[in-house]
Amino acid sequence: MEGLLGAGVILAAWASIVRELVVPRGGYGWVVTAASRVSRRALNLVAGRRERYEDKDRLLALQGPAIIIGGLATWLGALLLGYGLLLSAATGDSLGAGLRLAGSALFTLGFATSNHPGPLVLTFLAAASGPTLIAVQIAYLPTIYAAFNRRETLVTLLQFRAGAPAWGPEILIRHQLIGISGSLGELYRRWEEWAADLAESHSTYPVLLTLRSPHPLRSWIVSLLAVLDSAALCLSLCPSSAPVEARACLRMGYAALRAICDTMRIPYGPDPRPDDPIQLTQQEFQAACEMLTRSGLPAERTWEEAWPHFQGWRVNYESTAYALADLLDAPPGPWSGPRQSFPGLLIEPQRPADRRPGAPEG
Repeated sequence: MEGLLGAGVILAAWASIVRELVVPRGGYGWVVTAASRVSRRALNLVAGRRERYEDKDRLLALQGPAIIIGGLATWLGALLLGYGLLLSAATGDSLGAGLRLAGSALFTLGFATSNHPGPLVLTFLAAASGPTLIAVQIAYLPTIYAAFNRRETLVTLLQFRAGAPAWGPEILIRHQLIGISGSLGELYRRWEEWAADLAESHSTYPVLLTLRSPHPLRSWIVSLLAVLDSAALCLSLCPSSAPVEARACLRMGYAALRAICDTMRIPYGPDPRPDDPIQLTQQEFQAACEMLTRSGLPAERTWEEAWPHFQGWRVNYESTAYALADLLDAPPGPWSGPRQSFPGLLIEPQRPADRRPGAPEG
């Protein structure tokens, strides 16, 4: 019985390792799922006592590394237990003696040996399993951090254009105020490519979702939502002059969000109607449109005329973006939905003063 149980534990451990570190098909296995839930609950419990969001974010930044290290420790523990059970059954010794022999082989320490000839093969297998797992984990980390760096480069660049936390109307306001509205097409083209890379990397390696930006008020999900909102505003308010890249960026953006939600098993409506309700209110939309008008945006529609078009775009990505922002405890910027961990908290993006030689105070 001990032998069968040990073999089952080893097979389950290797199945999890192959699924989560080797096979590029995405999805949390039982090990990463358990590490994610435990680390998130523990960190949220401690972070909930902090008043400033920056202090909360500093603690929540530990979740990604905790999942990676916790997964490695769990796999090593499972292999230790499995080989300990097998060696105990093969030698007839106690479980403690089997674990001692398995640990000596698994971690290549060589301080324990057995007088029984039968466990020789099991000892060799255990000795090969430890370095193999470590090698696979080491090869996994560069892939993870390369994808993280690709993601964060564009998110960091967006802070100049959208503030922190990022906000869709702020993107259009800043571009209009400093006279670079002609670069919006290039912005949407780059974010379309970024969203395609995000869909591939973050659905394949979901642990990337928990790796937070170095700056507490930057977040990939809030940034993507801001870019999509700005594209939807362009198409709704200025349909004839909006960059042609805006439509493609929107479609790739909500496709990426849906791919990640599929991996995380977050439900959403796959084919919403353009007149389905959204959580963003008409009052919030009207206030943003008035700000855009004051910034000089040449709107072709009134906010009342633009609202159903904007609603028809936003219904495709609002629920998925809100769910992911809440799940990841992203900074609660405008138009990014509520956070269960930080109820009632809203952080407005700060626009730097427009200082000029004739108006040094801004």
